[in-house]
Amino acid sequence: MPPGMGRAFGPRGFLTDEEKENMPKVTKELLLRILSYLKPYWLQFVFVFVAITLSAIIGLLPSIITGRIVDEALGENGTMKLLIGLVLTAFVTLLASQVIGVLENYINAWISQRIIFDMKNQMYDHLQHMPHSFFTSEKQGDIITRMNTDISGVSSVISGTLASIVSNLATVITTLVALFSMSWKLAIVGIFVIPLLILPTKSVGRTRWKLLTESQEKNDEMNQLINETLSVSGSLLVKLFTREKQEYDRFVDVNEEVTQLSLKEQRSGKWFMVVMGMFTQLGPLLIYLAGGFLMIKGLDPSVSVGVITATVALINRLYRPVQSLLNIQVDFTRSLALFTRIFDYFDKENTIVSKPDGVRCEVACTDIDFDHVSFSYTPEIPLLTDIDFTVPGGKMFAIVGPSGSGKSTVVNLIPRLYDVCGGKVTVAGVDVRDFDLTYLRERIGVVTQDTYLFNGTIRDNLLYAKSDATQEEIEQACKTASIHDFIVAQPDGYDTVVGNRGLKLSGGEKQRLSIARVILKNPDILILDEATSALDSISENAIQAALEVLMEGRTSIVIAHRLSTILKADRILVVKDGVIAEQGTHEELLALDGTYRDLYETQFRKIIEYESDQK
Repeated sequence: MPPGMGRAFGPRGFLTDEEKENMPKVTKELLLRILSYLKPYWLQFVFVFVAITLSAIIGLLPSIITGRIVDEALGENGTMKLLIGLVLTAFVTLLASQVIGVLENYINAWISQRIIFDMKNQMYDHLQHMPHSFFTSEKQGDIITRMNTDISGVSSVISGTLASIVSNLATVITTLVALFSMSWKLAIVGIFVIPLLILPTKSVGRTRWKLLTESQEKNDEMNQLINETLSVSGSLLVKLFTREKQEYDRFVDVNEEVTQLSLKEQRSGKWFMVVMGMFTQLGPLLIYLAGGFLMIKGLDPSVSVGVITATVALINRLYRPVQSLLNIQVDFTRSLALFTRIFDYFDKENTIVSKPDGVRCEVACTDIDFDHVSFSYTPEIPLLTDIDFTVPGGKMFAIVGPSGSGKSTVVNLIPRLYDVCGGKVTVAGVDVRDFDLTYLRERIGVVTQDTYLFNGTIRDNLLYAKSDATQEEIEQACKTASIHDFIVAQPDGYDTVVGNRGLKLSGGEKQRLSIARVILKNPDILILDEATSALDSISENAIQAALEVLMEGRTSIVIAHRLSTILKADRILVVKDGVIAEQGTHEELLALDGTYRDLYETQFRKIIEYESDQK
């Protein structure tokens, strides 16, 4: 990607069409909110601004001293001592300016990094407490972009945009003061030259920006073609349908367009450099012409060769700051857009929060009651309707039903991964919304169908359930889950790294680790969401007894697809199309000759026959 180009942002000095359309509205509240992040570091900012001002003033001296060297040290009355003194003075001022600049950059970088530190901490804490629905609706890439790219971009706003505006203003003001104090006539000539240097830059910049945009679009098209046709799946498809020649012709056409656009961009750049070179030389020539005219005609005694030399040097010093200040709208707009994107995430409401005086009552062996519960992700599409049942304390209920019927959603309402839209869910007679949220979730153990493991060791993943667990407790939990023998057989034992999302383990091994983790947590309420779905018959039989021990004396809800698990339930709930279609024991439900019998005939019986064949 060419320098200065980006997906969201165009090159410096130009706003993309997307940026123009989404230009943030400048309000007092937005500016005050941005300043609130700068306020804790106001003293450091004062130092930075003072340093910038000093650097701008000291930066004038080498040019002014150069003029004195020409007029005094190299004049008729000049001496070697004066020449050396002026040269050393110019060197010291240059050195002082550089040292101040380094200190200013260091403090500026420190401020920006501390602000990034504060914002990332705030963002991470905010996102950690967002409801589960936020993570199911937002793209993971967007979340990471807000956390890393957007917040890190604040550094360029603080150390780049803000510091640049102050520095450029200080440079322009001090330089203009110096120019007019030496010769107002030459100063006016010099200022007249500046537009001749800036306007061609803006004009050619727009042309190059247009060519770069078109070139980028064609590059994207070419990259897409490469990714599609040279990937494993894509290349196989090309071979199977013998489309090599057609795909090659497509690539040649796109490649030709990219090449032609690149040549146009390079040609425009070369001519631009020629024009800029001419204007760069024209500026000093006009100053020399005007200064020489004033000297030869004797119209201004204050104008000397040294003054003309210093004026040329100072005018050159004005070019970049003036050009940057002309782009201040673009920089300001992009800075506000960046903060607006960040604040958009900060302003996303956390709808599932704990009450300040949340209940912390005993929940072991107490009833779980769904009282005419309804739920939907969007108001237009109801997912659960009038869910009404009670799980007596210490009992185990099984939930069965077709895929997508809402089984997992039912159990997710208990630990408040979602909140009900109607009715209520109570534990020990208390609405789950009235509990202290952390207390409630600490007492609920969940084994999900999609087991998630962090990219760490087996021990780290187990300690996630109980950070102070002893090695003996860890091993006992793993023995109960029938995973201990597998772990100790590994070269690193419990220090074996499981890989990203546990990819180094099989599905059954991950699920048994997940069960061991819940055993280590020792919850009062147990929820198993198809916890044995990734296990073969032998593995399932090995831990079925462990699960029975784990469920003994606990109020448990099991979403199951295996008949052996369902038959052990005290009661079976059949969920279909978001309602409790049937409930009862296995024999009672079969006698109803309804949804459960259909599931039994189509799913459970096939599993029984498969398991019989495996024995």
